[in-house]
Amino acid sequence: MQQQKDLFTHQDTLANLHENIPLTEKLRFLHQIIRQDFPFLDRFAIALFDEKTQILKTYTHSTEENDSPVTMYEAPLSSAPSLHAIIEHRRPRLVQDLNIFSQGTHEHTRRIAAKGYKSSYTMPLYQSRTFIGFLFFNSLQEHPFTPQSLRQIDIYGHLIALMVINELTAIRTLIAAVRAARSMTHYRDLETGSHIDRTAHYARLIAHELASKYNYDITDEQIEHIFLFSPMHDVGKIGIPDNILRKPGRLDDSEFDVMKTHPGKGREIVDAVLKDFSLGTFGHVDILRNIAEYHHEAIDGSGYPKGLKGDEIPIEARISAVADVFDALTSRRVYKAAWTNDEAFAVLQKMSNAKLDRDCVNALINNLDKILVIQRQFRDEDLI
Repeated sequence: MQQQKDLFTHQDTLANLHENIPLTEKLRFLHQIIRQDFPFLDRFAIALFDEKTQILKTYTHSTEENDSPVTMYEAPLSSAPSLHAIIEHRRPRLVQDLNIFSQGTHEHTRRIAAKGYKSSYTMPLYQSRTFIGFLFFNSLQEHPFTPQSLRQIDIYGHLIALMVINELTAIRTLIAAVRAARSMTHYRDLETGSHIDRTAHYARLIAHELASKYNYDITDEQIEHIFLFSPMHDVGKIGIPDNILRKPGRLDDSEFDVMKTHPGKGREIVDAVLKDFSLGTFGHVDILRNIAEYHHEAIDGSGYPKGLKGDEIPIEARISAVADVFDALTSRRVYKAAWTNDEAFAVLQKMSNAKLDRDCVNALINNLDKILVIQRQFRDEDLI
């Protein structure tokens, strides 16, 4: 019996990576393990590339929030030629002394230097030969990387890359499954691809502003999930009959009661997809559940399906509601002309603290310049 016990004396060092925890927590755990062999590695960070907008945006990192030099940050990849060169060469970049960039004007460069980082090793991340972002290893020391250490760091780097790719693939599979479920029904709402893109970017804008200007505890990783999942808020409408969903006039009380079941149906659909595709184990999946189920709750408790009030409503649902209402107001429909941004702002402000979250509304309307960029980039095709 003792001999059998002796077979199980070793504990898998990386077993925690199998747990249902957010990617950021996995990265911090892995950082602790790697530093046992390479104590000079003081920071790991991941930035993702948005192919549609050509924007590079911070996603997650291994340090505590207050210690990370670059969070809630995005910039065109074209504005960082030294990073763009990594893609051109399709090879990692080793900088043993970051002082070579001391005259650089890029915001990312200045922030890294301000925190005292002296060297870096940057790996490009690819999925099926498609560039998806960067993995940064930073050190507070100069010239810490040796050929031997880099060979082992490359192994860890690819492990981290697989973790990121696995999570992004799971998210994309989930989104594709939800969209497919919606398209295979008679649901023919007037949502265009541009509407989906605009809603997603408005939600990202609001979440980013809440975190950076309003002191909400929202991480880059959560912002990315809100960005990806906000357009899925109305998936439950696939369970609403066409005679109600597409009725051109006002719904009567009994019809509206049926319409009010779509958030609950949305939650059921999301849960079914998560179960059928075995996707319920990645972090922050509750963001999608909450957006689908609670996007019609109201700050004053008059919403549905549960009559939640104020902070009882998950922040991602409050963000999604403002993003969706704003785009609905400013988009042209067969039954209405598009409202101007100012007209829509006035309505949002009127709805603040009753139906909509005031901070979310202010986070959006205080960024007209960014709104205009989104609207120019994602115009409806028939208006181009």
